[in-house]
Amino acid sequence: MSQKKAATLGQKIVENLKSKEMRDYFMSTHFWGPVANWGIPLAAIADIRSDPKYISGKMTLALTVYSAVFMRFALKVKPRNMLLFACHVTNGTVQTIQAVRYIQYQFSSDKKAIAVPSSASM
Repeated sequence: MSQKKAATLGQKIVENLKSKEMRDYFMSTHFWGPVANWGIPLAAIADIRSDPKYISGKMTLALTVYSAVFMRFALKVKPRNMLLFACHVTNGTVQTIQAVRYIQYQFSSDKKAIAVPSSASM
């Protein structure tokens, strides 16, 4: 991409960010709700490496159902909230991974083999 095209593209992006529609979007719950909601899947992603004995099966199930419901909501609300949808797809995926880890741990006869090795032994 030439320098002139890059500068033109940069100007268009800045103009778009300065538009009333974009300001209205960034100052709405349509934006800030999903941004705040990203804490849930980020925490679950951080917990993937933790010991599965700390996973709550009930909470994992509740968060999976919650994300499934709000994925549908994010697509049905007008205008569609794709940021919220992406957040709940991520959360649903990570909670499913956690559920699999929970089930493997709970139904394993050798719980120590499934547990995550401590950082001291690495």
